[in-house]
Amino acid sequence: MAHVITRPCCNDASCVTVCPVNCIHPTPGSPEFARAEMLHIDPAACIDCGACVDECPVDAIVPDDLLSPDSAFPEMNADYFRGREIAGTWTPPRPASDSGPLPFRVAVIGAGPAAFYTSGELLRHRGVTVDMFDRLPTPYGLVRAGVAPDHAATKGVERTFAATASREAFRYFLNVEAGVDVTLDELRARYHAVIVATGAAADRALSISGEDLPGSLAATDFVAWYNGHPDHAYDEIDLSGESVVIVGNGNVALDAARILVTDPEELACTDIADHALRTLRQSTVRHVSILGRRGPAHAAYTNSEFQAFASLSGVDVVVDPADLVLDPRTHRDEQAGTLDPTTSTKLRLARGYAARTPTGAARTVAFRYLSSPAAILGDDHGVSGVRVTRMAYSTDGTGRVVPTGPETTVPASTVIRSIGYRADPFSGLPFDSRAAVIPNDGGRVIDDGSPVAGMYVAGWIKRGARGGIGANRQCGLQTAEAIIADWAQGRLAPPAIGEDDVDALIAGRHGHRIDAAGWAAIDDHERAAGRIDGRRRRKLVSVDEMVRVAATAT
Repeated sequence: MAHVITRPCCNDASCVTVCPVNCIHPTPGSPEFARAEMLHIDPAACIDCGACVDECPVDAIVPDDLLSPDSAFPEMNADYFRGREIAGTWTPPRPASDSGPLPFRVAVIGAGPAAFYTSGELLRHRGVTVDMFDRLPTPYGLVRAGVAPDHAATKGVERTFAATASREAFRYFLNVEAGVDVTLDELRARYHAVIVATGAAADRALSISGEDLPGSLAATDFVAWYNGHPDHAYDEIDLSGESVVIVGNGNVALDAARILVTDPEELACTDIADHALRTLRQSTVRHVSILGRRGPAHAAYTNSEFQAFASLSGVDVVVDPADLVLDPRTHRDEQAGTLDPTTSTKLRLARGYAARTPTGAARTVAFRYLSSPAAILGDDHGVSGVRVTRMAYSTDGTGRVVPTGPETTVPASTVIRSIGYRADPFSGLPFDSRAAVIPNDGGRVIDDGSPVAGMYVAGWIKRGARGGIGANRQCGLQTAEAIIADWAQGRLAPPAIGEDDVDALIAGRHGHRIDAAGWAAIDDHERAAGRIDGRRRRKLVSVDEMVRVAATAT
């Protein structure tokens, strides 16, 4: 028997550090790790010790004999190792030690995965304290407000974050907005180091006509709406039409499509926001088209998310065989048997869908490759469709796609653009508007070519909006290592002021800080409300209500 990594894999590589036989790959430090969709266990090398199962924060590792016979994951794990020579080992980080003058105070702005992974590494060092600030009353960032509600296992990473927050040297300053309730300069004066880990919550525009019509919206807003983010809880999402077009084919696009076509009664047992569940129960959407500019070999989604559509009940997945076009390089590699396993699996799944006979299901999801939106059609009353340009791979050998000329119209009453997230500038710090990041060198903020003393970044605002939850672990470790090195080498001046007056600063501006006890009260309230209906939790979506619940903490 071997263990198998399945769809909820968060790719944070914590399992790699405990494997005694180096059978989980790719490992941090290897060239493939940064590009990996998920990790894989070599079935020939696994000794069934179970150490990785205990370490996995999202319960993604399962013995192969507990998977259903038709599960694709054993083959996906094995595919990775076919024809691949595995070399090298992964060395866990060195044990923490005293690194510099004590105490050492750190402020973290943001409460998502990057913030927690960075904080967790810093707190391994004796004498470090971490105060975490977030403008929302709840922590965990996109794990709470971005992960799809039907992916409950993925949200299990919250246990890792909660363990960090339980440390005596950690304090929450939730419902506190940096720049409003406390300024960046005030934090810099009170802490040795300040880390900005605010993520990337804005969307990327298509820059085509009709993008601002009613019924055209960003996937960032749609995801936040169905996840109960307070900023979008009261958005009006109209699902009274039959057809939706989603532009983009990354995991967020697939999440949006899956939520639109899944039976609402299946979603009713998740932590989906109540307002979204009511709207989905009344939805008349029957057809979802997902547009991707390139062919299936270059689709941005992960294989595990793509494969998940095979198990959706009452849904036909449609792929036109004519869309299964390969660029010259992929075609050559496939013919030579040298195509990388991830791409090979991606093609196998797409061809499998294309070979299916439609069942006449009530809902359909169509993956339309080599299709680029040219314009969103409609008027002041709303969207009516999308004009789509057919693309083709260029003949110059570069793998570029170019328009072929013919255009078609895909009917739609709603259009969701899902072509990526981007960060907004952070007041008081430099910003690279093209890359949508704070300029940095390994996490150290850079301004005019020089490091800004005591200022650091982690997560998407550091490296751009790419990589899933687990990618933030390596990113956070890098930033933490930079901070510890600067501390040990005396590059960080002691704070000019103690941090004891931070609460007074917030209160003086009529802020209402929520601490660990307040968050625990919100968490308990949501879980208790969820248990009544057999749900993981029923989310509060009003900041005022969260503040009232937090105030009941004793």
